[in-house]
Amino acid sequence: MYQDNFEDEFAGDIDVDVVVESYTGADEYEDGEITKEMEDMHAQMALMQQKHQEQIREGIESIPDHIRDFLLYFHRTFTQRNSSKIAMIYEYQFNKLSEKTYPKSAWPDPRYVSALVNDAGIFLTLYREMYYRHIYSKLQPTIEDRILSFENYCELFNYILNSETPVNIELPNKWLWDIIDEFIYQFQTFCLYRNNVSKKTEREIETLKTSTGIWNTISVLNVLYSLVAKSNITKQLYVGVHGGDLAEAAGEYGSCQLYKMLGYFSLIGLLRVHCLLGDYTLALQSLENIDLGNHRALYTRVPACHVTLYYYVGFSYLMMRRYSDATRVFGTILNFVSRTRQYQVKSFHFDVINKKADQMYALLAMCMALSPSRVDEQTHNTLREKYGEQYNRLQRGGEESLATFQELFMHACPKFISPNIPNYDAILAELSKEYDGKTYSDDDRQAQTSLSYNKLELQNYQMKIFLHEVSLQIVVPTLRSFLKMYTSMKLEKLASFLDILPAELHNQLLVYKMRSLQLKFNGGSSLLDGESTISTDLGFAIDNDVVYIAENKVGRRYADWFIRNNTKLMELVSAMESKA
Repeated sequence: MYQDNFEDEFAGDIDVDVVVESYTGADEYEDGEITKEMEDMHAQMALMQQKHQEQIREGIESIPDHIRDFLLYFHRTFTQRNSSKIAMIYEYQFNKLSEKTYPKSAWPDPRYVSALVNDAGIFLTLYREMYYRHIYSKLQPTIEDRILSFENYCELFNYILNSETPVNIELPNKWLWDIIDEFIYQFQTFCLYRNNVSKKTEREIETLKTSTGIWNTISVLNVLYSLVAKSNITKQLYVGVHGGDLAEAAGEYGSCQLYKMLGYFSLIGLLRVHCLLGDYTLALQSLENIDLGNHRALYTRVPACHVTLYYYVGFSYLMMRRYSDATRVFGTILNFVSRTRQYQVKSFHFDVINKKADQMYALLAMCMALSPSRVDEQTHNTLREKYGEQYNRLQRGGEESLATFQELFMHACPKFISPNIPNYDAILAELSKEYDGKTYSDDDRQAQTSLSYNKLELQNYQMKIFLHEVSLQIVVPTLRSFLKMYTSMKLEKLASFLDILPAELHNQLLVYKMRSLQLKFNGGSSLLDGESTISTDLGFAIDNDVVYIAENKVGRRYADWFIRNNTKLMELVSAMESKA
């Protein structure tokens, strides 16, 4: 327990007196006397200082003793730059105390913490980052919380980016990832909040109108690109792949672990932001020279980062109609999640990883229905357990499968955002018109039906794009089932089986042929690279109205099957012997 380390050190009463700046230097008049107005002003200032000091003292005293001890220990460990203890505090102790002491309330106000530890520098900025993240996680943030959190991130990134030399602080990789991840998450939620003008008060809309620079898309992208540029991470990755002097490529800032990891995580952050904006090509371009097949890559150091990376890469491939690549990506990460699940149970990222894994199983089901591919047996079995009924409907094809595709897509897709800011002047005018002649306070006046907002509008737009591609292949599963039964068949006979005209069948076969030709990743520094390959195991050709079919059957891997089941047998025997 962390108390064992610092309770003795900070036992006893804590001096909560706060040093307050004194107001000095009254304006002097020619006669050297201070007017009555100046005396009153000084008296008011002194009274305000006293009240402020009492408020701070009461705020510190309201903090539970064990939380005060923890904050003092946290501050001392941070100033001593003890990286191993900082990691323990951040990853375990802070989250444990959050669950135990603040499950439905905020941590102590940063003003009181600043006075308690007598520090208003970078430690307080990092504490505020954790403070607002806890509010987003456990509570409903107000518009003021959203604005103050953004300003705190600006302060943090300005401190890191505008320093003339690399800043001398060390943070664990999980914390650095969480900073980038939470920064993008709060940007995403603010975009959704900003565009949902229905049921907002006039005061809230006025605040949004005057805060157009808050969580601005360009500002967010500028932060991520600036971190990438400052760390020279793209040059480092290029040298790592093609060879060269890594120290020279890294430079002064890139050689610092803090800048290197923030720059690296920012690349994955750019992948996520561009994917949320619907630009899948630019999303994958952000990962230039990041090798997804390298099991020792930097992203593997943080499991949540690992899963997030594969989720957005796989989804981008799905929307770019590269179903084979999407299947490969989802299959790889889901196999990793299933193998490491037991080690993630105690991690505070466990729920996030589980949620993303569930979404990826749904995406994998759609990919395999559109482009049948082999995946790990355990992954396939889990897919059957989670989405067996929906998967069967997808494989049968036909019109009924469209509803299932829609259901799974809406469940598994990210919450897309729009970079556009609403026209608040028009909204306020509409709001005034709606309540014209009625008496309401500003807090009660809310936008109602005339300002309705569909929060799923962007998801529906992306879903329509995806379903358009699906509709072109809606008859493919049925077509495959008939083609696999024959080696040759007349076009008219096949058309009669499908109850369609031969001309329409001819078009469907051409669509099937073209859709089975996909761009498939074959290695390289860019995830956009690939070569056109046939993604189906069923080939056919049409000659004189006769369809000739050739099926490529993949033999079963008997050795793998025996090894896997032999391992299961040994585990079963060991379990029985332990109970005997």
